Amino acid sequence: MQPTGHGLERKFCRFDEGVVMTDGQEIEGYASLFGSIDQGGDVVAKGAYAASLQRLAETGRRVKLLWQHDPAQPIGIWTEVREDARGLYVKGRLLAEVEKGREAARLIEAGAIDGLSIGYRTIRASRDGEGRRVLSELDLWEVSLVTFPMLPGARLAPPVAAKSEETAEADLRDLAGVLRQARHVLAGQS
Repeated sequence: MQPTGHGLERKFCRFDEGVVMTDGQEIEGYASLFGSIDQGGDVVAKGAYAASLQRLAETGRRVKLLWQHDPAQPIGIWTEVREDARGLYVKGRLLAEVEKGREAARLIEAGAIDGLSIGYRTIRASRDGEGRRVLSELDLWEVSLVTFPMLPGARLAPPVAAKSEETAEADLRDLAGVLRQARHVLAGQS
C-alpha cells in the first residue's frame, strides 16, 4: 500500500498465470481477493466495493484503467467491474490508439508487467484480533497495471487458446468416441 494525497490508497495485486488478451487488447481477472492478507497486512472484506460500484453505476461513471496509477496515463477502459464470492473481478480493453496502451499490451504478452493495483479511499475499516486492518468499505477510483504488486494471490485469468474449427471438430470426434466406448462398457455390465 502506498499512501497518497487526498486520502487515496493503493493496493498492488499480482497476476502470475498470464493474461487473457483477445486481439491483443482485452484483459480480465481479479484485482482484489477477499480475505487475503496483502503484504501491508490489510484484508479486504467481502462486500467492501459494493456501495462504491453502486454509486458509480448510478452516476454512469466507470472505474479508470491507468498505467502505474498515473492519472495522466489512462490506457484503456474497464468494461466490467464487479464483486463475486472470490473478490473484485475486472474485465477491460487496452486502447491500441493510445501509445502506452500498445506498450502495456506488449509488456503483458512478454511477461514484463504482471501486476494489478487498486486505487481507493477507505470509508470503513477496523482491526481484527491479530491487529490487521480489515477494509469493510472502500471508494474504488481506479485499477492500474503496475510493475510491483502487493497481493500475490490476485491475478488475471490464464490465457485462453483460440481453437480453430478443425481443432474443435477433432475435439468433438474424440468426445464422441469416448462416449461410444463408455456406452459399450456400460452395455456389457447390464
